[in-house]
Amino acid sequence: MTDSTSETRQSASEYDPYHLTPEGIKEPPQGLRSSLRYLGPGLILSASIVGSGELVVTTTLGAEAGFALLWLVIISTLVKVAVQVELARWTISTGQPALTGYNKVPPKLGRIGWINLVWICLALPKQLLLGGIVGGVAIACSLLFPIAGPPLGFASTSIWTGIIVVFTIGLLYSNRYRMVELGSVALVVTFAALTIALAVGLPFTPFAYSADDVLSGLSFQIPAGALGAAVAMFGITGVGADEITYYTYWCAEKGYARWAGPPDGSEEWARRANGWIKVMQKDAWLSWAVYTFSTFAFYLMGASVLHPQGLVPGGSNEMITTLSHIYTDVLGEWASIGFLIAAIAVLMSTLFANLPSWSRMYTNFLAIVGVFDWKHTQTRTRWIRIFTVALPILWGAMYLFIQAPVLMIQIAGILTGVLLMAIVVAVWYLRRVEIDHRLRGGSLFSVSLVVSSIAILVLGAYSVLEVFGFTLA
Repeated sequence: MTDSTSETRQSASEYDPYHLTPEGIKEPPQGLRSSLRYLGPGLILSASIVGSGELVVTTTLGAEAGFALLWLVIISTLVKVAVQVELARWTISTGQPALTGYNKVPPKLGRIGWINLVWICLALPKQLLLGGIVGGVAIACSLLFPIAGPPLGFASTSIWTGIIVVFTIGLLYSNRYRMVELGSVALVVTFAALTIALAVGLPFTPFAYSADDVLSGLSFQIPAGALGAAVAMFGITGVGADEITYYTYWCAEKGYARWAGPPDGSEEWARRANGWIKVMQKDAWLSWAVYTFSTFAFYLMGASVLHPQGLVPGGSNEMITTLSHIYTDVLGEWASIGFLIAAIAVLMSTLFANLPSWSRMYTNFLAIVGVFDWKHTQTRTRWIRIFTVALPILWGAMYLFIQAPVLMIQIAGILTGVLLMAIVVAVWYLRRVEIDHRLRGGSLFSVSLVVSSIAILVLGAYSVLEVFGFTLA
């Protein structure tokens, strides 16, 4: 390697969050107020989570089961946070992203660890979810501005699918962290605020719910026939396997690991790392608050407005029009246009957050199998951009072929539960062999991590049974 090439690499590494250098060290902030400017990765997760899971799966479950599963909203969002935090703790202490960590868990098949084999087997079908999101945006756009033939006809939705694919690629091709962070927040805030306001205002409408309705939904019961939908909801609402995985990439790119500095084992490094871990925990809990309130609101509206009328979003292009009843039945027909605009915003927020996240994960997988060196900044950026172009095209094609957004999203939810079990194994392995004992959480966090892990394993086991056709009563 020539000296000039070495200098170019070193210059690039100075701005590369995956290169931990003494020059990148920054002291962690003290207190909540001074930490606020360093939050952000969790907001990208919120933009992703408040899309498909809350708008489609949670509302559908409320329409099917009424208030009976309201308790699951809280459990499904809360129970996975400890696993998310623990994996991000490992990233801050090592500077490495999740798939690199998964690959360290034995046994291996050649260069690939067994968890990454599980990940790639389930990651490919999980693209169904994003295909369903592209379809949802296309349907909403076609209902708002039909281009050719009926709004729900194949011609109009196909043209809109192409437009959305091209627009998404153009918007995210640069893949800059700051743009992804700000764009994700901007897309979700208006819709989430409107949805929460409507849920709070429902008691003053013909679709009012009472305190008794809410209390009945907190009785920890699952009505007959709703178990499969409940498992899909657990897998897809809150942080799922995908979000837990790609949260580590955004924590690294925000700068937490780089600011902590190279893990030299010194007391100063441990102090800085613990400081940035505390910032990450604030970020994770802020994200939890945002998507939990949104999830709760979506479920309330599904149970209050759709369930009494027997309206359940189906596995066809009628999904958006059925969901629009939440707004039109409360505010009147004029609200349909506002709903479509809001639906486009929230579903686009899912694409906006997921495309750069999946591009990074697939790029990391290529590095693991030996296609290139992950720490080579320019090559890594080039591969991320290749996936930024290829993935939206794949998602659009999946939607046009399957034409069933809700079904696509629910299948992906079941598969997420399966991958969550493997992630729990990885988290405990990395905690035992790679995380410095000085960086581990206290006894209260350890207990919450155990509870979180057990819940994920139990629900994941049920998901496996579902995949193979076994149904529990």
